Amino acid sequence: MSRRFVFSVTILATAILFFTLGAIHARNREALSRESYDAKLDAIRTEVRSELGKSNRSEVATVAGTSGRIAAKNPTADASRQRMVTEIKEQLQTEMGLLPVHLLRDRRASFVELYSYDNLGKTNYGTAGYLGGGYFITVKHAVVALRDEGEKQSTRKIQSVKVMYGGKEIPAKVIDTGDADVEVHSGDWAIIKTRELDLPALHVDAAFAYDFADPIFRLGNDYSKGIILSTGYVGQHTTNGLVTCLTDGHPGVSGGGVLDQRGNLVGIPIGRMQGDYRFSFILPIRAEMLRKLPTYEQPDAPIAHVAVTADQH
Repeated sequence: MSRRFVFSVTILATAILFFTLGAIHARNREALSRESYDAKLDAIRTEVRSELGKSNRSEVATVAGTSGRIAAKNPTADASRQRMVTEIKEQLQTEMGLLPVHLLRDRRASFVELYSYDNLGKTNYGTAGYLGGGYFITVKHAVVALRDEGEKQSTRKIQSVKVMYGGKEIPAKVIDTGDADVEVHSGDWAIIKTRELDLPALHVDAAFAYDFADPIFRLGNDYSKGIILSTGYVGQHTTNGLVTCLTDGHPGVSGGGVLDQRGNLVGIPIGRMQGDYRFSFILPIRAEMLRKLPTYEQPDAPIAHVAVTADQH
């Protein structure tokens, strides 16, 4: 045989030998790895069985439904929580100058549109607040013809006064007035009376101090379009006994109500700065304004200048 043939056979035999040895080594290594994995798995199974055995020996399995359960109420805790919520609400209302909406809506029902008719054929409109027993408080210039500044005497006379109730005009009679002879005056107030009406009476507070920046709420017959709410803050006390405020002073709100944060009637809007519908004048409520009411009984206290002079059309 040639030398080349012998060399080729030797190379081939060597390759086969190494391949065989490699295959045997890989098989042995795989077997060892599998044995190690099986041993670890058996150890884990043994440990799990051991722990389960301990649990079964120390505890008795129980069955529980999936329905929820509400804890029994604690009356003391509920009452304490309610008090806390109420106190927080009151504090927020005080700090933010708010009045509960439901209270404002209740107070709205205490005010009515007021109309007066004069000898010149003109109709004047304003607002009146109900005090109970058929009595209303309003401004004098809405029910009595006052002279204009600079005039010595006015020829204009108010012939009749009426308030709107249930969509109808109810006749009213002037019972008492202040000493004003011109508008926007500390005596520009009046008490009128109708038959007794089914309206909620206002709670009056004649001791309200009108401190600077106190929040106030004004209700009035804006532009003869019904009772509308406006809010503002107390400004300054004037030398003639009035209080200034930046609150809408549209025509018709004269005689309406100024309420404090508790919903008490503390004043009436009587006028505005000429040409400025926001700079208003308030007439604070005084005890003398109720002097002609036979037996004025304050309704229960609530929980919790402005306006334009009466316009003509």
